[in-house]
Amino acid sequence: MVMPFDALSDPTRRRILDLLRIRPRLVGELVTELGTSQPGVSKHLRVLRAAGLVTVRPEAQRRWYELRLEPLAEVDAWLTPYRELWNTHLDLLEQHLEENP
Repeated sequence: MVMPFDALSDPTRRRILDLLRIRPRLVGELVTELGTSQPGVSKHLRVLRAAGLVTVRPEAQRRWYELRLEPLAEVDAWLTPYRELWNTHLDLLEQHLEENP
């Protein structure tokens, strides 16, 4: 099984998710948007499906790919303590800059 973090490590897969965030898309649309080969896009979609980040909805001869939000919520939950740490450091930097113009 592919974990969401593994799938998100590739910039092309992140770009696919960005496109699917806007609306469901067909493989051909993704190929056009990414400027990549159809087999390449299909490979990335297989990884994203294995990670549970996208689903496919067959419609006659076409396959619509859609974003699944649940695995991204897990990623967000994991990032929360790091985000809080980062915000704390930014607050300290802001305080330092205000005290030392």
